[in-house]
Amino acid sequence: MTRARYQQVSLQDTPYYHCISRCVRRAYLCGDDPVSGQNFDHRKQWLVIKIKQLAAQFSVDVCAYAIMKNHYHLVLHVDETAAKEWPEEEVIKRWTELFPRNAALIATLRKNTATRAARKQLAQHVSVWRDRLTDISWFMRCLNESTARRANREDKCRGRFWEGRFKSQALLDERALVTCMAYVDLNPVRAGLAESLANSDFTSIQERLIEQAKKSKSRSYKQHRLLTRRSSKHLVGRQSPLKQGKLKSLSALESFGNSTLSITQQSYFDLLDLTCKALRLDSIDHGKATRVLEEKQHALPILGIGSEAWLKGVSSFHRYYSLAAGSESSLIRFHKSRIKNGVDLKFPNKWIRGMHSAKTLYGT
Repeated sequence: MTRARYQQVSLQDTPYYHCISRCVRRAYLCGDDPVSGQNFDHRKQWLVIKIKQLAAQFSVDVCAYAIMKNHYHLVLHVDETAAKEWPEEEVIKRWTELFPRNAALIATLRKNTATRAARKQLAQHVSVWRDRLTDISWFMRCLNESTARRANREDKCRGRFWEGRFKSQALLDERALVTCMAYVDLNPVRAGLAESLANSDFTSIQERLIEQAKKSKSRSYKQHRLLTRRSSKHLVGRQSPLKQGKLKSLSALESFGNSTLSITQQSYFDLLDLTCKALRLDSIDHGKATRVLEEKQHALPILGIGSEAWLKGVSSFHRYYSLAAGSESSLIRFHKSRIKNGVDLKFPNKWIRGMHSAKTLYGT
């Protein structure tokens, strides 16, 4: 049964969410259409730029993304604390930049601030807009609607572009967050579209590598090639004139105990680079793939994830979890919190979805 989004998102339990949207039509969102022969890769750049523009206006940080042929993945962090600290003017500025027509409403209300009704209406609008600027549903709505309208204009057609509502997963602990980010970043490698992280076009891991290469004083040959890739021009060349948010730095990602993640940016790069090799080996010799991770990777023991579980997670994260992802204890807390917040579950005390997966991946 389809549930309202407010019953699936609980910022009290976690600020991190994995979101997926899939195209409904035969014509691809991006890539080559096998029937018409038309290429739609330029739409990937549309999405990346729009995601960053929205991140600059919403109190929502982008932790990871991957734009594929007919769908895309996002890992988002909702910064509710920052939004609460915004003054009234900041909220109005951000909202009217997203929806310019509301500027006329604000101008009218300000002309009549001498009246109590106008002041009350202005405060109500600001309160509603502040909440919406921390709402994942509004973020995804702005992203998907603008992309659909633009694609329909290009295709000279009307109708649905996305197959339905976006899917969201709550990421309840550090292990689930890092596993999901890696799952998203490794999408092109897993699909056989790229052989390395540097070749994984329109992903957050490629963008992080580009930012690292930009800052490097003595660039390697690989970094030089990365900065001259045609597909990365939107990250290296002239930027859109509209304000764009940046990827949330791994060092700035808050853990679930109000501290930073236990994994550094470089160790994350090394982990994903080795995982690429393990994924290629996995189809030939699964045992050798896990041994490679066990012998050469030091980040996994810090995270408390075994090599076998890591390979399963980055290969099929979507199959193991549905509404929420995390350890057994975090899933129980999330389940209880939803019941407390009034979510009507058919069998609230019978079973919790994802418990078996938590035991399989994290052993707890």
